[in-house]
Amino acid sequence: MPKMKTHRGMAKRVKATGAGRLRRSQASRGHNYLAKGKDTFRRRKTDADLAPGDAKVTRRMLGN
Repeated sequence: MPKMKTHRGMAKRVKATGAGRLRRSQASRGHNYLAKGKDTFRRRKTDADLAPGDAKVTRRMLGN
């Protein structure tokens, strides 16, 4: 049976913590990020946990 491949786009966006939870980055590094307020920008610098339903699908993409 062939090896399961990691979805590279998802691997760049989501990281697993030591406890096994999946965290995603909220930082908006795309266009127009300077036009947003400072509070919004600061709040989005931190990582957030994935929802349980999304975590199940994401784990399969990551091969965990």
